[in-house]
Amino acid sequence: MTHLWVRAEQRDHEQRVGLMPKGAKALIAKGIRVTVEDSASRAIPLDGYRAAGCEIAAEGAWPDAPADAIVFGLKELPEANTPLAHRHIMFGHAYKGQADGRMLLDRFKLGGGTLYDLEYLTDETGRRVAAFGYWAGFAGAAVALKCWAAQQRGTICGPVGVYPSSDALKADLSGELDATGQPRPRAIVIGALGRVGTGASDLCAAMGVETTKWDMAETANGGPFPEVLEHEIFLNCILANPGCPVFVPRSAVTMQRKLTVIGDIACDPTSDFSPIKVYDRVTMWEDPAIRTAGKPPLDVTAIDNLPSLLPAESSEDYSAQLLPSLLTLDALDKGVWARAKAEFDRHA
Repeated sequence: MTHLWVRAEQRDHEQRVGLMPKGAKALIAKGIRVTVEDSASRAIPLDGYRAAGCEIAAEGAWPDAPADAIVFGLKELPEANTPLAHRHIMFGHAYKGQADGRMLLDRFKLGGGTLYDLEYLTDETGRRVAAFGYWAGFAGAAVALKCWAAQQRGTICGPVGVYPSSDALKADLSGELDATGQPRPRAIVIGALGRVGTGASDLCAAMGVETTKWDMAETANGGPFPEVLEHEIFLNCILANPGCPVFVPRSAVTMQRKLTVIGDIACDPTSDFSPIKVYDRVTMWEDPAIRTAGKPPLDVTAIDNLPSLLPAESSEDYSAQLLPSLLTLDALDKGVWARAKAEFDRHA
């Protein structure tokens, strides 16, 4: 019997989950065994999983899961040197030259396990079958606007936290922007036609922020792109991939510009292909912005688990997208799973 083991997330501020109770019930009805770890932080209560017929395990018990279990989480595992023997479903961040990626792949090699990277679960056309993109864009644009509001107060953005709903986030942000007494800034979104860009654009529209929307057609010439510097806020919604043009070169910190906030929502600063060259590390909820220039300021916000600001809505959306693929876990040698396995084999 196929056995899916949903582990508790171990990253700070991570309350999302990739399987909702109703999805678990559908898997069980299909004949798939489902175990869900307890979690002190998960936004979705454990009672719903128990009622759906899931087995319940202690938080962090996945290393002792049966050898044939498929361990499912969202964010990457804590850094360690221990071998990974199980098959894992998660965002591994291991295929684009990231510093920690080689270590993760070595752990799989040592243990004989397999990574089915959620970023590489794709259909026949190469499109991802599930993504948190919309809510990443929505929340990322909100944090970027918080950074801009802080600049108007003469400070840098303070800590951000979880919101119970997108309506609560919009109400809080609107009040913060109004309190500056300044007209709304102008923003440019690159990748505006994708999931991430749509979310970012929707948040900007809700806040009354005039937005320039660019996608592949506008960036096809490869740059440079001085138009980016003519907006107060730049929201990058394009994943770093080979051939990705540079949108903000290192020299931007000393150039004449209106740009004061970069929201790198795609957030892959350690990748060799990052299109933003003025920073080199992700930012945290406690310190969401890096100041890379002083006069005028240039702050970069690059939080890599943005949808966790809205954990309930983003989990519901993502799990609904992913469920059709999870229902085919009993055929790992076919479809999305076979393609993800081939990608792992190529890199490992």
